[in-house]
Amino acid sequence: MKRKTPASSGTSRRRFLATSAGILAAGVAGCSLAPGNDGGDDTTGDPSSDGSDGSGGQDGQDGSGSADVEPLAQSSDSPYVGAYRATVDSVARVRVYTDTGVGGGTGWLYDESHLVTNQHVVAGGTDVYVRFPEGGWVPSEVVAADVYSDLAVLEVDSTPDSATPLTLREADPPVGTEVIAIGNPFERTGSVSSGIVSGVDRTLELANNFSIPDAIQTDAAANPGNSGGPLVSLDGEVVGVINSGEGNDVSFAISGALTQRVVPELIADGDYDHSYMGILLRSVGPLTAQANDVERGSGVYVSEVVSGGPSDGVLQGSTGTTTVDGISGVETGGDVIVAMGDTPIPQREALSTFLAIQTSPGDTIEITVLRDGSERTVDLTLGSRPEP
Repeated sequence: MKRKTPASSGTSRRRFLATSAGILAAGVAGCSLAPGNDGGDDTTGDPSSDGSDGSGGQDGQDGSGSADVEPLAQSSDSPYVGAYRATVDSVARVRVYTDTGVGGGTGWLYDESHLVTNQHVVAGGTDVYVRFPEGGWVPSEVVAADVYSDLAVLEVDSTPDSATPLTLREADPPVGTEVIAIGNPFERTGSVSSGIVSGVDRTLELANNFSIPDAIQTDAAANPGNSGGPLVSLDGEVVGVINSGEGNDVSFAISGALTQRVVPELIADGDYDHSYMGILLRSVGPLTAQANDVERGSGVYVSEVVSGGPSDGVLQGSTGTTTVDGISGVETGGDVIVAMGDTPIPQREALSTFLAIQTSPGDTIEITVLRDGSERTVDLTLGSRPEP
C-alpha cells in the first residue's frame, strides 16, 4: 500500500502556522498503564464508546470537541500555539489490551489510513484502539512492527475530517531547533511540552545487543503515555517519533530519516530488513588507541566477528589483551574502522547511522581499517539482521 499524502494538507498547515496566535504548555512520553486498569477516564470501561462522562466532553475537552487549552494572549503571535493547533488533530491516543492488562501510548497520522507509533507500545497486544481528539474510540489493526527501530504501523478504516497526514522531515534538524512533543502523558490527552533539539546522531541501546541509530535528543519532557507521539518543529514538521525519556531534561526520538526508511516498507511488505555486518564493536578510547598503536584516538574498534556472518573472513576481531597504564584486559589485534565509503567514522554513532541511513542489505561497501599498524581497505557485502 503506497503512502497517499494529499498535496493540499502541507500547504494548509503552513498557512495556518503563519496566522496562529497565543501560548501554552504541558508534558509528554512512555507507554504503559497499570495491569487491569482500563485507562480511568471512561466511565463505561469500553474503548468502543465515546469516552464521555455524561456532560458531552472527552478527556480534557468540552462539549464542542475543542481541546481544553486557552491561549494566554490571543493577540500575540506564538509559533508554539501555531505548531500545536496545526498538528494536534492528527495525533491519536492508543490503547492496547494484552493478556496481562492494558497499556497505551500515542500515535500520529502518517497517511490517510495509517498511524505511526512505537513497537513497544503495541507489543503483545491482542486488541488495539485509537482515538483522535475529534471522535471516539475506534478499532485499529497492527499492520507491522519492527523491534530494531521501535516503530510500528497501525491501520484504521476511517479518520476524522480534522485529521490530516503530518509531514515527516527526513534530514536531522540542527541542534538548538525549537520543538514541541504532543501526546498523552499520564492519560492527559492532547498535552504538549516544549524544548529544543539537544543533540542528534545518538545511539539508543537495545536489550538484544543491537541499537537504534540516528536518534534525536531533546529536553522536551517525556512521560509515560506519549511513546510513539510526534516531536514537531515549529513549522509543523515531524522531526522524530518519541521513544523514551531519561531524567528531567533528556528524552529521545527516532529520527525522521530512519522513520521514513522503515515505515513505507512496513506498510508495503510488513517487514523491514536492516543492514548487518556481524561484528561487536566499540568506539576507540584512549587505552584502546594506545594498545593498538592508533595515533588518532578515533574510529570504531572491532571486538569480535560473528562466525558465519558477513564480516567473517573480511574483518578481524580481537586477538588478545594487554595492560595499559596499570589497567588490564585492554583488547588488542582488532581492526579499527576509520571510514566506510567516503564517510569518515570517528565513533560508533557514525558507523551505526551510516549503516542504517545510507545502506541496504546486499550492498557492497568499501571499508577503510587500521590493522596491525597499517591502513588498508576491504570490501564487505552486507547481510540482513537476524530475527530478534
